[in-house]
Amino acid sequence: MNKHALYITKPNCERLRKYLSSGGANGSRDRGSPEMLGEEIRKRKIVDSRKIAPDIVTMNSRVKLKDIDTNEEMLVTLVFPDDSNIEQGKLSVLSPIGAAVLGHSLGDIIERKVPARVRRIQIEEICYQPEAAGNYDL
Repeated sequence: MNKHALYITKPNCERLRKYLSSGGANGSRDRGSPEMLGEEIRKRKIVDSRKIAPDIVTMNSRVKLKDIDTNEEMLVTLVFPDDSNIEQGKLSVLSPIGAAVLGHSLGDIIERKVPARVRRIQIEEICYQPEAAGNYDL
């Protein structure tokens, strides 16, 4: 839905590509697929961690998402697959919604097909972004 550039930091990109190439994603319990995440990564412009805007969702960002159709709000931290635990609000980047929000900006609306329907998710707030807080190696 949004037609502006999407971004990923160089360390996030390198770590995700390494994870995907190692086959670690094949044993994941996430419903997403390594191919989907790989495709999403290829759509992102790679930028230096110190130069990414503070309103971009990066790995380990804590964000408030809103389902446009149901008005349900979710507060999640976007994490690497091995750290995921949705009960604790840790959303895997390998999940359909996790892969979709990576690199998007505050206010963006993302459409993503999930098992039951197409979800329209808006990024309502970025509560924490590691790079904005000076944490460049998370």
